[in-house]
Amino acid sequence: METAQNYGDAYSPDDIARKVESMGVRKANADTLTLLVLAMLAGAFIALGSLFFTVVVTDSRLGFGPTRLLGGLSFSLGLVLVVVGGAELFTGNNLLTMAWASGQIRASSVLRNWTLSYIGNVVGALATVVLVVLAGVADINDGAVGATAVQIAAAKSNLTLCEAFLRGMFCNALVCLAVWLAMGGRSVMDKIMAIFLPVSAFVAIGFEHSIANWFFLPYGLILDNNSLVSCFGSVTNIIMSTAGNIIGGAVQVGAIYWVAYLRKTRRPA
Repeated sequence: METAQNYGDAYSPDDIARKVESMGVRKANADTLTLLVLAMLAGAFIALGSLFFTVVVTDSRLGFGPTRLLGGLSFSLGLVLVVVGGAELFTGNNLLTMAWASGQIRASSVLRNWTLSYIGNVVGALATVVLVVLAGVADINDGAVGATAVQIAAAKSNLTLCEAFLRGMFCNALVCLAVWLAMGGRSVMDKIMAIFLPVSAFVAIGFEHSIANWFFLPYGLILDNNSLVSCFGSVTNIIMSTAGNIIGGAVQVGAIYWVAYLRKTRRPA
């Protein structure tokens, strides 16, 4: 077995796999109140990252690529707060399938965690929407921030079902890879640096994060005075991006890494 020393200060990939597996057991056994409170925090954290992204890309003169990259770096705030600050994010928790595949937790425990974390994330994100509206953030830069928020929501609500699903799938593959890499770090700075590039990539490319969309879409709908944001399109985006997020996190990352590193250690729960 490769040791952590072979990777400098980082844990080796097989060590990370075992850490993610143990994390899954711990998260699956968390009590309901703790899980809901930490999930609401995660929803608020991701919403703040989304708002940061919106402000940063507003009126940028850097060009499309550099602006998207800068926006992605800004959005990373959300996952940094989740990972370092400690919170329960539905998309990252899709990695619980590794502990389930190893026989350490039941499928019902996975679904319980996903359901409670999703509900808490939505509550946290929507509460942040309300507070941001009351704070008048949309009026910054003579209303340009609000106009950007509406443009973002309109673009998301006009995606096709296939686009929303596939963008959600790729998004959470990168989010869970960011969590995976952060688990390999030994210091806070290690974890922060591990998060930046995968998250910046999914944001810059335009992939769909279901929890972030619980901020972007309601915020855009509230500010939309010209019927640019489709209510039906917003609902379908949430549904399809959520489904895509599950496949991207649970299968593309969780299942593949489980096969690579943990399949030979499977034991009944």
